[in-house]
Parts: sequence; C-alpha cells; structure tokens
Amino acid sequence: MMMGMLPSFSSSFLACTPKFSLYGNPQLFRRIKNLKTVPTCANFDPSRTQQLLLTHSFVDSPLRASVKCFSKGPSSAGQNKQELVQEVEDEGQVYEFERLFSNLNQATLKREPGSLSSSIFLVAGTTVGAGILAIPAVTQEAGFLASAIICILCWIFMVVSGLLIAEVNVNTMCELGSGGVSLVSMAKRTLGNVGVQVACWSYIFIHYALLVAYVARSSDILTNFLGIPLWETATLFSLLFGGLCYFGSQQIIGAVNGALVVGIIASFTALVVVASGDLHWDALLQANLEAAPRSIPIIALSFRLSECSSSSLSNLEGDLSKVRTAIVLGTAIPLALFLVWNAVILGTITTPELGSNTLVDPLQQLRSTNGVVGPIVDLFSVLAIATSYIGFVLGLSDFLADLLKLPSGWNKPLPYLLTLVPPLILALLDPEIFYKALDFAGTYGVLVLFGVLPAAMSWSDRYSESSKSPKIPLLVPGGKLTLSLVMGGAGLVILTEILENFGHA
Repeated sequence: MMMGMLPSFSSSFLACTPKFSLYGNPQLFRRIKNLKTVPTCANFDPSRTQQLLLTHSFVDSPLRASVKCFSKGPSSAGQNKQELVQEVEDEGQVYEFERLFSNLNQATLKREPGSLSSSIFLVAGTTVGAGILAIPAVTQEAGFLASAIICILCWIFMVVSGLLIAEVNVNTMCELGSGGVSLVSMAKRTLGNVGVQVACWSYIFIHYALLVAYVARSSDILTNFLGIPLWETATLFSLLFGGLCYFGSQQIIGAVNGALVVGIIASFTALVVVASGDLHWDALLQANLEAAPRSIPIIALSFRLSECSSSSLSNLEGDLSKVRTAIVLGTAIPLALFLVWNAVILGTITTPELGSNTLVDPLQQLRSTNGVVGPIVDLFSVLAIATSYIGFVLGLSDFLADLLKLPSGWNKPLPYLLTLVPPLILALLDPEIFYKALDFAGTYGVLVLFGVLPAAMSWSDRYSESSKSPKIPLLVPGGKLTLSLVMGGAGLVILTEILENFGHA
C-alpha cells in the first residue's frame, strides 16, 4: 500500500491479511483512529488458522496508537466477535502488544485462545524424557547436594535458552508474516546457510543418539524381565512402538501415549512412597563439587526443550508474557521431578565413597537389593523410554521425509526405516552404549542446538545491522553479556568433553 493512497472506508470492513500492516502508514493510522466504526478483518484466508497482525513494515514514527480488529465469522454482525487488541509504541523503537495473532477455528472462524495451563504441561511433558534414568548414575559420585546445584544451574540455562528461542521466533514471524516457524527457519533468517547446517545436523545427531540409547536401555530391562535374548527384545521394542508410529492414527498414538503418561505418574508416585521409607538422609548431604561438572551434559539433555518453545508461542498466540510463564513453570516441574527422583535413588542405594572409581548403576543396584523398589523402577523406566521413543520417532521421521522432499501426507516407509533401523543396529552392536549415547547427545547435540545456537541467533537478531525485525520487548535481559555467558558456558562444556575424550583415547 502506497503512503499517499488511502482506501475507502465506506464500509466497516478492513482487509487484514497475514501480510497486511497498519504500522507502515502513519496517515492511515490516524484515519483509522478517527473512524466511528471499528474496522473488521474480513479478507483473511480462512484456510490459515493464524492471522498475523504484525509484519516487518515498521517505520520510525512518534506514534502511539491502539488498533482494534475483530474476527468476523459467518454469523451476523455483533455476534461471536473476538477482539484483537494490539498496542504499538514506537517510542524508542520498542513495540508492545497483547498478542501477535489469533488462532482461528477453520470451520467456525472463531478465535480459540490457547490455554496457559495446557502450554505449561506441554513444556513439562516434552522436557521430561528418558534422560532422567541416567541422572542418578552420573551424579552419584558428586552426591545429591552438589548435583542439585548443577540441576538448578542447568534449569536456569535451559530457561534462558527457551526464552531466546521464543524471542527469535516472534521476530521471525513478524518479519516473514507467517506463523509456526521452525528452528531451522529461525537459523536461516538469522545465521544464513551455516546456521541451517548446524541446526539440521545437530537435530539429526540428537535424535539418532537418543534413539540408540532408548533401544539399548529398554532391551536390557526387557531381557532381564522376559528372559529372552537381547536382540529379540530390542527388535520387539522397535517393531512395537515403531509400528505404532507408522500404522497408528493420531488418535491411537495420542491414546497410547496418554496411557503411558498415566503409568509414568502412577509408577513414580509408587516409587517415592515405597522408597522413602528406606531413605538415608545423611547420604543426601554428601557433596563432591569437583565431580559435579561431569554430569552437566546428561542433566542438560534431560532439560532439553525440543521445539516446545515454538509450540507454546503458537498456542498462546504470541503473548510474550504467557510464553515466559509457560517456559519457566513448564521447566520448573521437571526440575522438581528430577530432584525428587535423584534424592530417592541416591538416598536409597549404598553410595560408594566420594572419589571412588568403582561406581555402579544405581538402578541396577536397586534391582538386585530391593525386591519391591526394583520392579517399580523398571516399570517407570520402560514407560519413560516408550513415551520419549514415540516422540523422537515421529519427529525424526517427519524431518527425514522433509529432507527427502517427500510429499506431505504420504506415509512412506523409507523415513521410518531410516529412523528405526540404524539405532537398532547400533544398540545391538554395543549393548552398554546407553550412557555414552546420552553423554554424546547432551554434549554435541543439546548444548549446540539449545545452547550455542539460540544465543547466536539472538545476537544476530538484536545487533545485526541487516536485521529487519521489529524491536519487541526482550524476553532475556542482560544484553551481550548474557548472550556471551550462554555461548561461552556451552562452549566450555563442549571443549572440556572433547579434551577429556582425547585424554582417555
């Protein structure tokens, strides 16, 4: 729309398409403010569930204005109108808004606002994974007290990372004029092709490493329970849950996953109730701060956010205040879960002397010494692995299908074969690969994809002269110092692990 050309407002309808922006035309802004009839968004694309109200067409203007825009369904005027309020403050180039867009039902064209509580549990559910099983093993040398400090520090780190991803996500949606952007799209916009390559390969590496770990661990537990060879249980587990992902509908997969989550909650509750009676409180006060940093990769892996920051942003219509709450509280739930889990396990087993090199798997020790707690731990472990396995199979198979340029909606077997077979083979070649796979995924996958990359994208977004994104309120304060600490901290852990691996070699 040209600056000097104003549309006719003989009707009360205004075309608010996803690419339309009022903020590039101050004269049009004043004209709208003086209207007695509030303009209605009529010419939106009903096939899109998200109608964006902000795009990249911002200009420097000393305006402070409020635009009200209503979504109008097929019902008569005045009925079922959902108000979308956007407040734009151009003073100091900082733009504040209640929400970025509205989620519309494609059938009724009514707004369906996302639930904050649902988003909190979405973050919590995707954060809690099978990595929790390895926490007692990698923290027993450090002791509970020292490992609790590491858990809290990793939680803060991942909260900052999630908020940085959400911040870049908002700017990307504003600039591209589209919703639901992926981490790869954010990397491409801010870091170019190099960022895309880093994001893609880190994503693939994390998924393959974790799938290998899940198959190895589940087959070990099932072999002890069923008494059949390891290769049979590994194949059975892969076929059962891989087949569910390939043949099952979304409703079936959702129902199975829901049942597994209920089982996880029930078994975890039973574990805490049963094991707390044998808890040695003195053992929880032990601390070996020197050994504590070695547990960072796996604890960071346990707090991985996947792309739930982007999902929460879409569900909550770009409301930054709610997104911040969802990420902070959604990751605080797993933090409490990890601390309770670690306390129960480390406080129940016979802990070796601090600094000892003869460490055993705490879960294996529970199996052999406690006839009641052991089976509960096994049940919790299998259920936690199964839920994580389903999510990672679906995520990696979709990613590979997109990488192979397969038409969307085609349920081709090739992506699933590439997803299921390599982890199965690697798990059978090295049945003891569980902890090594988790450590590698945490160090070279999670700390790159959810440590270095978000800070680098945010740095480019905030301080690059070529960035066209609007200056929204920052979700993470501290400027370059905070971003430097995030990248430097992740880089230091990666470098330490590299040097340690070379030293052992």
